[in-house]
Amino acid sequence: MENKCQKHEYPGLLIVIEGTDGSGKSTQINLLKRWIEDKSYGCMVSEWKTSRLIANVIDDAKDRNLLNATTFSLLYAADFADRLENTIIPALKAGFVVLLDRYTYTAFARDVVRGQDIDWVKKLYNFAPEPDLTFYLEVPIDILLKRVIGTTGLDYWESGRDIGLSSDFYKSFKIYQGKCLDEYEQMKTEYNFNSIDGTLPVDEIHKKIVDKVQCLLAEGKID
Repeated sequence: MENKCQKHEYPGLLIVIEGTDGSGKSTQINLLKRWIEDKSYGCMVSEWKTSRLIANVIDDAKDRNLLNATTFSLLYAADFADRLENTIIPALKAGFVVLLDRYTYTAFARDVVRGQDIDWVKKLYNFAPEPDLTFYLEVPIDILLKRVIGTTGLDYWESGRDIGLSSDFYKSFKIYQGKCLDEYEQMKTEYNFNSIDGTLPVDEIHKKIVDKVQCLLAEGKID
């Protein structure tokens, strides 16, 4: 199915950092926000599943184990739509640089791994504008596993336990995240990802991101 996302015409910039849990997205978002603000640009961050309207509904449904693959997809799409309309687009209209910790590509990967048809998922999100820049932090499964265990710990949903991949938590995580990485791999060219080795030192990753953002700002889209 042809990607229907269109470049937005707002005066701000839409910049996405994608990757699986443990890839270092949040760290790079925070560093980039600080760098952009130091350049005297307005900047805001929107994270996945943070809609004031929908996020608590998703958490409650997860706690009660009420989500099947379709309700999982639809609730996350509703969360994204609410954030887009009420925070992301208003910030773009105001000329802000909007940094997104995950974008529709997260849904494309997760929903397909849960058995949804990719064309159906793309159609579900066809209202989403195309980002000005998308960075993808690539990290191998074994390193992701160590990072996640060392920080937040293994999550039921992020390990794919809801779709019965394995009764072993560690094995389920590796299978699920591996399938998600396969989906990201297919998206890299289609959506013009700027792929970065997520195992590099934090400051090296930051420099690679900043170099691209600096070029975009130099084009003068934002005054």
